[in-house]
Amino acid sequence: MLRSLYDWCINAAEKPYAVWLMGFISFIESSFFPIPPDTMMVPMAIARPDRAWHYAHVCTLTSVAGGILGYAIGALLYDSIGGWLINLYGYGGKVEAFREAYAKWGTWIILLKGVTPIPYKIVTITSGFAGYSFLMFVVLSLIARGTRFYLLAFLLNRYGVQARRIIEERLGFWVTVTFVTLVIGVIAALYLF
Repeated sequence: MLRSLYDWCINAAEKPYAVWLMGFISFIESSFFPIPPDTMMVPMAIARPDRAWHYAHVCTLTSVAGGILGYAIGALLYDSIGGWLINLYGYGGKVEAFREAYAKWGTWIILLKGVTPIPYKIVTITSGFAGYSFLMFVVLSLIARGTRFYLLAFLLNRYGVQARRIIEERLGFWVTVTFVTLVIGVIAALYLF
């Protein structure tokens, strides 16, 4: 099953809709969707290392655009949609503590959490809810998300061919490592706030 899913992702990299789908996932991940765009960017960049920089551009811009939607949810719709999304992801009891931390450490929260596997939607919604400066939020999101995706693009552009060979030899192992990393990121987000 893993092999067929992996092969589908690799083959999808050649399709004209793949970049649009990756951009859409990047957009919705920053505001409400639980799956990060890396799940598409990595296989696509492994299939086409020469396009890794383009994929980073798309993911960065669409992630920040989705972050703006998340910010708007937090600022304008927190009592309805924003609070529900935060509770859905298990952060409901921690929002006030997160809001207080924003007053003191907002810049660092956006920068650090924007480059980690911690769900970015929590940062975007809470930024709006906490009334963090919108302009600073956008600038810091560009820096944080750009750092994440361009670093990934650099590695995949430079080592994509070797990475593909290594991943294909031990696909189950690498899927497990990726899954464990995501779970650790979510658990860390739950207990670090």
